[in-house]
Amino acid sequence: MNINPENYTRFYKGNQIESATLRDDGGMEAIVCGFGARLISLSVPDGKGEPRDVLLGYPDLEGYISDAPEMGAIVGRFANRIAKGRFKLGGKIYKLERNDGDNHLHGGLGGSMRKVFGLYQDKPDEVSFKARLVDGEDGYPGNLDLLVTYALPGEGRLRISISAVSDKPTPANFCNHAYFNLSGDSTIADHELAIRASRYTPVGMDLIPTGEVARVAGTPLDFTKAALIGERIDSDHRQLANALGYDHNFVLDLDSHANKYGEKLAARLFSPSSSISMEVWTKEPGLQFYSGNFLGRGKRPGRRPLTRRAGLCLETQRFPDSPNKPQFPDAILRPGQRLATSTSFVFGNGV
Repeated sequence: MNINPENYTRFYKGNQIESATLRDDGGMEAIVCGFGARLISLSVPDGKGEPRDVLLGYPDLEGYISDAPEMGAIVGRFANRIAKGRFKLGGKIYKLERNDGDNHLHGGLGGSMRKVFGLYQDKPDEVSFKARLVDGEDGYPGNLDLLVTYALPGEGRLRISISAVSDKPTPANFCNHAYFNLSGDSTIADHELAIRASRYTPVGMDLIPTGEVARVAGTPLDFTKAALIGERIDSDHRQLANALGYDHNFVLDLDSHANKYGEKLAARLFSPSSSISMEVWTKEPGLQFYSGNFLGRGKRPGRRPLTRRAGLCLETQRFPDSPNKPQFPDAILRPGQRLATSTSFVFGNGV
């Protein structure tokens, strides 16, 4: 499907949304826009050398506004869930919007995913967007300045860099929420997935981590060796029943080897039907594997059918509910510090 970048350029709440198209010499093309610093489309060569869009998405901006505001966006201030929509910081209790049952998810119904980012820098293979999240916005403390950069530096790599500073201590956990489907088929059940994680954080029925860190060995969450996603997704296991599939944070086994960007290998996805592979490299300690269990509830048509499990997310992040669980990696950004993180999605062909 030919995608017109102009379909994602309009005014939203009085602010002009801008878009940009990036290309590299290897046949990759990415379309991004300023609504949520969002990745709209990502075209990569398949096993036959033909371009294939590996993202779910909408043909215009309206679907992202009305149906799936997180799709392709930079979500935050806190990606994933915060229990009961509240946390304590500096002796004060902060109350957030409860937009996921009794919990707070992805910064609420506002957050960075509905923010209009300004176009900061635009090059043929790199684009940056910036925005300010103001003190008290969505219930969070501090004025936070956020800079997001998308780059196609070659060798099949899409690199997403996120930088932030704040004038008050505040939770800061941002990630890209793209839905991938490497085959173009109706579900991701035929994809093979490997995650470099021997442990995960179990959740209760509300999908909030219990605080435990458990071994994946002997469970359907063991992706230490590549496995078909559809093979165990409906297993009779309490964790999968809680989430209606996979929606879990994996504690990454990050070895000492890093790429030139300081990122370490976290996961690998492969589609036998398209021969497209995707490696995930990151600086983050956790990876949320979400198998699209709640897709299919939107009213607007997508560029592909947006049915249940039509796409998956591999969200690199701090652990869910970290502000309420001091045993988890710290997710508080303090004045004088800079959040500087990045994740690369590296595409190729073959197993």
